[in-house]
Amino acid sequence: MSAVVADKSGPATRSLKAPAEAPTAAIVLLGTGVVGGALLKLLCTPAAARIRLVGAANSKRQQTEPAKLANRQLREQIRTEGDPRDNAALLAALDASGVAAKVVVDATANASLAARHAEWLERGYHVVTANKALAGGELTGWRALQAATAAGRAQYGDSATVGAGLPVLSTLRRLRGCGDALLTLEGVFSGSLSYLFNLYDGSVPFSSLLADARRLGYTEPDPRSDLSGEDVARKLLILARHAGFSLNADEVEVESLVPEALRGLSTEAFLERLAELDAPLAARVTEARERGHVLRYLARLNQRGHARVGLMEVPPTHPAARLYGTDNQFALTTTRYNTQPLVIQGPGAGPEVTAQALLGDVLALAGG
Repeated sequence: MSAVVADKSGPATRSLKAPAEAPTAAIVLLGTGVVGGALLKLLCTPAAARIRLVGAANSKRQQTEPAKLANRQLREQIRTEGDPRDNAALLAALDASGVAAKVVVDATANASLAARHAEWLERGYHVVTANKALAGGELTGWRALQAATAAGRAQYGDSATVGAGLPVLSTLRRLRGCGDALLTLEGVFSGSLSYLFNLYDGSVPFSSLLADARRLGYTEPDPRSDLSGEDVARKLLILARHAGFSLNADEVEVESLVPEALRGLSTEAFLERLAELDAPLAARVTEARERGHVLRYLARLNQRGHARVGLMEVPPTHPAARLYGTDNQFALTTTRYNTQPLVIQGPGAGPEVTAQALLGDVLALAGG
């Protein structure tokens, strides 16, 4: 963008380049996979003008050199170039940035990295994350996270952990802040499982639909992370805990769609045996159809704190039976939304919407 300066006696005489906005947030990005790669693209847009990327890392290598960080092929480049992975050096790059808001963006699903979130908050680094392993893991980790945020030195951006950025957590926090209380919660919390069961009617093998979902980036690289139900269980735990239910991970009943024989295999071996998923699920969908029902993978929490995630039959009139694509759906019944639940629904999978949620949390820290 340029500003044209003209004198009073004639036409424009010169152009001045408008000054760039001073950065108000510096970030290091942990994880340059599909979500991290989508975030790198967003960082090249005008919306991210006030954000300075000072470090990026995958599981093995990292880059902190400004010229290389500015390369639009950074995600591909860092696969073969860069220094060995060193979190201390990445934090040092944040410290050296001179920017007030120093942010660690965790775009991984790595439990070891998630375990560091509370420590980073305590040290004054903001954390923005799509990683559910801490907030949706053991209750001790959740409590450590709450203590770190309560200390007030830094903020925790978790919009991308549930609903790929749908305003679920923010709504729940606002309701509770107004004195409302969650009574029950039900919905489809996985974009990948929503996509699969919105399409699956037995006419096409489930394994074929799963391969398509993986190719589109709707599932994790190892689809068992989705099919196991553990990802949905983590989201349910995060929501329940924000609502005031002190649930531990082992208190959520989880139905896995992965047969026992396929659970201990390498990712490559599992992918070669996807067809073994077909017969059990074909039987389930046939049984449901005979009763006039469809299958949906649902999460449920009742007023007593009983939590369950699993494959359930629902009638065609059920809200979850009318979802499309990767839609997530969260139906919150509260003391004030009691006659009808408050329903939040929208796309809940895909790297672009998840990356946008991460960017939104960073922008909030940057003051805009």
